[in-house]
Amino acid sequence: MRLWQKKRRDPEIAPDEIFLDASNAPDFDRSRLEGRLEKPLPQRTFFSLFGVLALFVLILVARTWDLEIVNGGAFAAESAHNILEVTTLFALRGIITDVHGVVLAENEEKGDGSVIRNYPISSLSQVIGYVSYPKKDVHGIYYDTNETGVTGLEAEYDSLLAGENGQLLTEMDALGTVRSKGTIVPTIEGEALRLSIDVRLQEPFARAIANVTRNQRFIAGAGVILDVQTGAVRAIVSYPSYDSNVMANGDPSNTIALYNADPGHPFLDHAVQGVYVPGSIVKPFIASGVLTDGLITPNTVINDPGFISIPDPYHPGKVFTYTGWRALGAVDVRKAIAWSSDIFFYTIGGGFGNQKGLGIDRLEYWYRQFGFGSQTGIDLAGEASGLVPTPAWKQSTFNEPWYLGDTYFTAIGQYAVQVTPIQIARATAAIVNGGKLFTPTLLAKQVPVYTMVPANASALAVVREGMRQGVTSALASALNLPYVSVAAKTGTAQTGVRNQYDNSWVEGFFPYDHPQYAFAVVLERGPSGTGEQAVNVMRNLFDSLYADNSPYVGGTATNTNLLAL
Repeated sequence: MRLWQKKRRDPEIAPDEIFLDASNAPDFDRSRLEGRLEKPLPQRTFFSLFGVLALFVLILVARTWDLEIVNGGAFAAESAHNILEVTTLFALRGIITDVHGVVLAENEEKGDGSVIRNYPISSLSQVIGYVSYPKKDVHGIYYDTNETGVTGLEAEYDSLLAGENGQLLTEMDALGTVRSKGTIVPTIEGEALRLSIDVRLQEPFARAIANVTRNQRFIAGAGVILDVQTGAVRAIVSYPSYDSNVMANGDPSNTIALYNADPGHPFLDHAVQGVYVPGSIVKPFIASGVLTDGLITPNTVINDPGFISIPDPYHPGKVFTYTGWRALGAVDVRKAIAWSSDIFFYTIGGGFGNQKGLGIDRLEYWYRQFGFGSQTGIDLAGEASGLVPTPAWKQSTFNEPWYLGDTYFTAIGQYAVQVTPIQIARATAAIVNGGKLFTPTLLAKQVPVYTMVPANASALAVVREGMRQGVTSALASALNLPYVSVAAKTGTAQTGVRNQYDNSWVEGFFPYDHPQYAFAVVLERGPSGTGEQAVNVMRNLFDSLYADNSPYVGGTATNTNLLAL
């Protein structure tokens, strides 16, 4: 046989492979396949098995790639949406009430189940402010889940009023059928806010300001009434104002357009953010300072011929003449306050003849002691500071020196003096309560905070007497009422490029014998000759209170329909 020739397979079967030993047959374990012929599996069987397994592995890898890599994100999002859904539960915002529990801001459920903020007292829109509601995208999904205060107390105390939203967990199957629901985070309702404001005083005060402003063609008006013993705000008005419901809803748009076009600037809180030349209402504060400094006594008399003339130091033979509003003759400090003598206050402010004046440095000192030129600290955003002019201010602003005439005009609340109604109200309260200059507050039952005005008690008493004379026999006689004793000081400040407009002021307190409340009112930019109209606001208010038998003017009515606490 050749070596290269393939070895032939022996087809012969050995006898032990054919014949079984019959004697051993019973010993075979048939369950283990003993005693049976064995035949090897063909190789193609193994190839087929491995091929099938490889195919399954390839299919598994391909499907895994599709699920995890190609469509993993989409399937994950669909799975989360279909199986587990988290819904925001909106917390109810805390309500706001007046001092007696009358609701000023509340939550109101709409027909579709949503809750909106409702503001029933429109005269307080500037103070209460409004909110911004949670916002959805075009797919109806909330991207802002907070009801947030935008202005006023809604913004100032947003963290207290807002509460905390909750969450609802909903489990669904792939077909969208709800399988279970469960609250995983409960809502926490916002806290209530109780104000010091009394709606029984606020509403008639707001009507009085609005009526006189409209009827006398002023463009705006504002007023504040404070508790003289605590600094608590009992009423605060800014006219014109806006409707908080309109602003919160953002509709109707034409109403908002009218707000923006109004020359009275409804979005400006005139009581806190508006600054005005005060005019003669500063005279009680200047008188308090000059009496305390000892430059005059309560019996000092100064002649008021209607003008004073000062030689021009730079041009011999020429004089500067400063006029008053009328000749009043011999006046002491009480009469000077009651009749608003410009000549008296020119003299004690800048000096004239033998009478020494405060001078601009002491004028600035006393202005600032009564809180002018700085914020009062009331709990409202955007408060203005006003301005007390000084030589340094004039030099930096106009690059000009300070003149004696500037001192004269500053002493009567003119030139560049600027104040806010809230500043005037608290300074007036300080004259009444012995010099306590309170930080005004809008929250009920706050611990009073104050600084002391270093004016003599006797000086403040003389000033109060002069303000009372202003009502009983002089310029504020419209407030000489039989049912409540009032002390007041009026003031007029001309404004406009040609002094063609008047700002009208009145400040005061009541009742005179046992003072409880101080007030300040300003009417902005009325026609020339309307400078005394602010006093009519307070007259209208007192008449309304008297007609209602209000306890503010000695009545006994409690208006129990308004008391909710």
